[in-house]
Amino acid sequence: MLIVLIDDAGPAMPDAFGGEVHTPTLQRLLDEGIGYNRFHTTAMCSPTRASLLTGRNHHRTGNGQIAELANDWDGYSGRIPRSSALQAQVLHHYGYATAAFGKWHNTPANSTTAAGPFDDWPTGLGFDYFYGFLAGEASQYEPNLVRNTTVVLPPKTPEEGYHLSEDLADDAVRWLRMHRAVQPDKPFYMYWASGAIHGPHHVGKEWADKYAGKFDDGWDVYRERSFQRAKELGWIPQDAELTPRHPEMAAWDDIPDEQKPFQARLMEVCAGFAEHVDVQAGKVIDEIERLGYGDNTLIFYVWGDNGSSGEGQDGTISELLAQNGIPTTIDQHLDALEELGGLDVLGSPLVDNMYHAGWAWAGSSPYQGMKLLPSHFGGTRNPMAVRWPKRIAHDDRPRPQFHHCNDLVPTIYEAIGITPPDLVNGIEQDPIDGVSLAYSFDDPDADGRLRTQYFEIMGSRSIYHQGWMASAIGPRLPWTKGVDPKILQWTPDDDDWELYHLDEDWSQAHDLAAEMPERLEQLKEIFLIEATKNQALPIGGGLWIPIMHPELAVAPEQTEWLLPGDLTRLPEFTAPKLGNTANVVTMDLDLPPEPEGVLYKLGANSGGLTLFIDDGVLVYEYNLFIVQRTQIRSTTPLPTGRVRLTVTTQLLEPRRGTPLGITIDVDGTTVAEGTVPVSAPLTFTANDCLDLGQALGSPVSLDYHQRAPFAFNGTIGQVHIRYLDANTDNTTSE
Repeated sequence: MLIVLIDDAGPAMPDAFGGEVHTPTLQRLLDEGIGYNRFHTTAMCSPTRASLLTGRNHHRTGNGQIAELANDWDGYSGRIPRSSALQAQVLHHYGYATAAFGKWHNTPANSTTAAGPFDDWPTGLGFDYFYGFLAGEASQYEPNLVRNTTVVLPPKTPEEGYHLSEDLADDAVRWLRMHRAVQPDKPFYMYWASGAIHGPHHVGKEWADKYAGKFDDGWDVYRERSFQRAKELGWIPQDAELTPRHPEMAAWDDIPDEQKPFQARLMEVCAGFAEHVDVQAGKVIDEIERLGYGDNTLIFYVWGDNGSSGEGQDGTISELLAQNGIPTTIDQHLDALEELGGLDVLGSPLVDNMYHAGWAWAGSSPYQGMKLLPSHFGGTRNPMAVRWPKRIAHDDRPRPQFHHCNDLVPTIYEAIGITPPDLVNGIEQDPIDGVSLAYSFDDPDADGRLRTQYFEIMGSRSIYHQGWMASAIGPRLPWTKGVDPKILQWTPDDDDWELYHLDEDWSQAHDLAAEMPERLEQLKEIFLIEATKNQALPIGGGLWIPIMHPELAVAPEQTEWLLPGDLTRLPEFTAPKLGNTANVVTMDLDLPPEPEGVLYKLGANSGGLTLFIDDGVLVYEYNLFIVQRTQIRSTTPLPTGRVRLTVTTQLLEPRRGTPLGITIDVDGTTVAEGTVPVSAPLTFTANDCLDLGQALGSPVSLDYHQRAPFAFNGTIGQVHIRYLDANTDNTTSE
């Protein structure tokens, strides 16, 4: 059994479905199996994964929001309850070897340190083996990795050719070979979920260059081309209609000519990234066949845990700028990019680029939505290929039955003859919400058996019921910048609902709400019933942390730390917030005659802060997502021997992104001071860490990028960190 899950991928990207991104593995599975053109996800990372792995709806599993933005409501807790056991755990009890690779994103963020607890890690939830990362995204070149419950470093450096997608494929191949060697007759269940093509879009230049010039005519034209080709391939019906661009979405013609090469190159990189991960998935499938398992291995290849992501907004060289709500101009990005080497740097370890939201919209053709919009397809409609040579005969006709990611669990149970258990590890189980789609394996014309399915993410919502869908966009669009103050007064009662007859309107092109108000009210009532049954209330509960109460975001409970001087790989969400709080860092150092190296770093080259010694000079650098770097340097020579170094950070204004005052003392004498003009209110990275004594992961400063990890050549004793009372908001931001 193999499930391949691609990340943040829209339905109109692969050439297998009419797009222009070459996906040979996906095409191969379609050529040897069957495809589903009305398969659906939840429109968001953690929710889809929890649903797909348990067979339950996402709020029922506590995953109404991503793990980092969980809250106290049951449907948004970020922790999968033991009453919704993962399929891996059930199959383990039935004698299967189980393994997961890649992006996890279903562990509470405050439980992701090397100290655990490990109950909510993959190996605590039914997988015998895990290799990948726990967070929502990672650098493809310098990820913070976990093997089972041990933090590990990548086996190679970027300079040696490391890439995460390749590493995940290689490790899966090794696991398969070991499985074949020691337990060849034991069935296996593998979940391979690469972090591609989630931002940052990282891939080698040779992959991006395959698409040079292919997107120069922009997203509007691409959208039309992919729509027509999808019809020619028979992937969508001939009477499907292309929905218009949202009035708040920029047209390609709105982009200044001097910026178009940048915007086109961002898409070229994404296309190369997408082809690259598809090829890596192919390596795993090749090995399954080489080992003799191919004929009787049921493979599900899901193109996207949600639709394409518009979180790159206007196009960016450092994608978490948007999540931190820091306004920038494209000219700032271009100026910073020019200093790094120009457009060819895009896709490299030097940047964390992500494409314009217009490309996400184009990749969702012919639909209106994208990631974070479960109200409309494009956010939720993700194609799927299924291959099982021993059981499923190839058929070119796509299966049009309406299905959902929670349907994979009951499908697999039916395929291998397992009855969902009433008890798992002594705990009574919640009902399976999904409906097996095995009935459609042999019959593309079979009547669909999924009658009702709700969708909800951060107030955007819809309800499918017997061929009809009612949709409400909710309070925000995923590509808009900042927080509209009106969201703070939003109530779901004020939303306008739309109504679509999906049996006659493939792409939600014709809103019938005004013509059929009674049917709309019926569907709205069904939505409320489903939301209540599945713990989705209050509607919009996922907005509670990012919009309403950012001060309650996941953060360490303590305000003071005593750390060993050699501590490394403390995930940023669990580390002291050195970049947006008033704090004091005190370090006991033993300085050699010619000191050099990193004393600490938090974050990555894409954004972070660091303190290091270079050529005898003490340097503090605050890297504001590449577009602005602030260095504060000592003006006097450092002494030799034992010293106490203190770095004091003050908030200079009571607002998000406040300037910071930095003062550095050595044995009570100030040796450097200065101001960071803008700070990062949320976080520098999703997956990088705090390191003491060296810069593992991605180096924050270009000054030591070529020398990383640039280990300190002296000795660090204890490190004491404490927040100051001046903090009015230690976690801030959405």
